[in-house]
Amino acid sequence: MGFGGISIWQLLIILAIIVLLFGTKKLRGIGSDLGNAVKGFKNAVAEDEEEKKSDKAENKEQLTDQATQAKTASEKEKDKV
Repeated sequence: MGFGGISIWQLLIILAIIVLLFGTKKLRGIGSDLGNAVKGFKNAVAEDEEEKKSDKAENKEQLTDQATQAKTASEKEKDKV
């Protein structure tokens, strides 16, 4: 028993028919194109992850700077009084 009631022999027959219809060169090209598409998708996801990490680090830096400035400003106010 294979996938959803399809046996391995039925899958092999379907594969043979596909090879006869399209030919090995065309199938190889389709496989190559599909592989490149998957690789491009993975690279885009990885770049997006890196961008999110750098944005988080940048936001954290800005918040730290703002907190430091607020602390400095409050200390100046105390000195004035």
